[in-house]
Amino acid sequence: MDSLWSSAAIAYLHYLSFMVAFAALVVEHLTLRKELELKQAWRLVITDGLYGIAAITVLVTGILRVLYFGKGTAYYLSNPVFHLKVGFFILVGLLSLYPTISFLLWLKPLRQGQVPTLELAVVQRLTWVIRAELAFLSGIPLLAAMMARGIGLDWIQG
Repeated sequence: MDSLWSSAAIAYLHYLSFMVAFAALVVEHLTLRKELELKQAWRLVITDGLYGIAAITVLVTGILRVLYFGKGTAYYLSNPVFHLKVGFFILVGLLSLYPTISFLLWLKPLRQGQVPTLELAVVQRLTWVIRAELAFLSGIPLLAAMMARGIGLDWIQG
C-alpha cells in the first residue's frame, strides 16, 4: 500500500510541477515588455526562479517515475516516443538558459532600485524564446499520452 501512495504522490508532484513550469512561462510571456516597471522586472526574476524550481522537480520526479514508480526502465528506454519526450524537455531546458541568464543579470540593478533598460530586439528575442519553450513544453503531454498507450514501441520492431 505504501508503494501505491508513494507512486501517486510522485506522479502528482510530477504533474503539478509541470503545470507550475508552464504557468511560470505564461506569466513571463505576459509580463515581458520593453518598458518595465521595477515591480514587473522583479516579477520576471522571481517567476523565472519558480520556473527553474518547477523544472528541476519535473526532472527529479520523472527520473523517480522511470526508475521506481512507472512501467519499468526497459519499457521507457525502448520507446522512441520517450526519447522524443526527453529531447523536448532538454530542448526547453536549453532554451530557458537565455531568459534565465538575462533575468539574473538584472539582479544587481534591481537591488539598487534600477529598472533594466531593454532594447526592442532583446525583448523580441526573449519573447520568441519563451514562446518556443511554451510550444515544446505543450508537446510533452501529448508525447506522454502516446507513450503511456504504448505508441512507439512498434516503431523499432517494425
